[in-house]
Amino acid sequence: MKSTKTGLIFGVSAYVLWGLFPLYWPLLEPAGALEIVGHRAVWSLVFCVIALTITKAIKPALATMRRPKVFAKLLAATALISVNWIVYIWATNNGHVVEASLGYYINPIIMIAIGIILLKEKMRKLQWASVSIAALGVLVLTIDYGRLPWVALALALSWGTYGFIKKQLGLGALEGLGIETAIAAPFYLAYLAWIGSQGTGHFGAGPGLTLLLIGSGVVTAIPLLLFNGAGNRLPYTVIGLLQFITPTLQFSIGVWVRHEAMPTARWAGFLIIWAALVVLATDLIRSSRAVDNSVA
Repeated sequence: MKSTKTGLIFGVSAYVLWGLFPLYWPLLEPAGALEIVGHRAVWSLVFCVIALTITKAIKPALATMRRPKVFAKLLAATALISVNWIVYIWATNNGHVVEASLGYYINPIIMIAIGIILLKEKMRKLQWASVSIAALGVLVLTIDYGRLPWVALALALSWGTYGFIKKQLGLGALEGLGIETAIAAPFYLAYLAWIGSQGTGHFGAGPGLTLLLIGSGVVTAIPLLLFNGAGNRLPYTVIGLLQFITPTLQFSIGVWVRHEAMPTARWAGFLIIWAALVVLATDLIRSSRAVDNSVA
């Protein structure tokens, strides 16, 4: 019971912190998305190296990187998380917070699609219903935007595929982040050095902005550690339901803090997406109970 309560605290804290990211990234302007992601990766690596050293997990992490097949998957994961970070920060700082939240709302449905396509999994009736309803919601939003909601789709596809690869690797959150940022760091350091030499970089432009750029590594690592702690203590069903905290906070910030436009058709599209998620959550709870009953 105590373990479950601790897991809930960790899980809710992780998803709340992720949901509040749209309030943090604009503080780093006028730095652009690529510069912010560069600092995010570099300072996340610094944080991870310190944490892995303290926990004496640095050697296993280095050993993981020496395995060719694993390293190839880690390269793919690094590319995907880089795309995800760049798109998300660009969206946050350019008035697309609501569309970004849509990406994380539809992510569970994208994960189902990945399971069908790559793992040949069979969908249950409620999953079919959820995917069909969500597809209708995306269609309504496409008509409303006058284009495909590419920010949402890019975020959902990059994060969903990243999660699929990470699940195959079975790495801890800290170890995974450390390795991925270690792979990406040389490229980002080269870019940061180049914009610094051109006088277009913002590191050192002022103490406040510099500290916030350094802090991007800390705010990246802490929710991951909390999520890792929650994952070890909570059932999959609970984690599956908690994940909707993040896009709900993002959506709220986009609408009521950033005052992004929400015409009637856009509300209709989101209501359809939310209906799809209610169906998906119902399926998740039912399937979890079925497993529990079979075990009992």
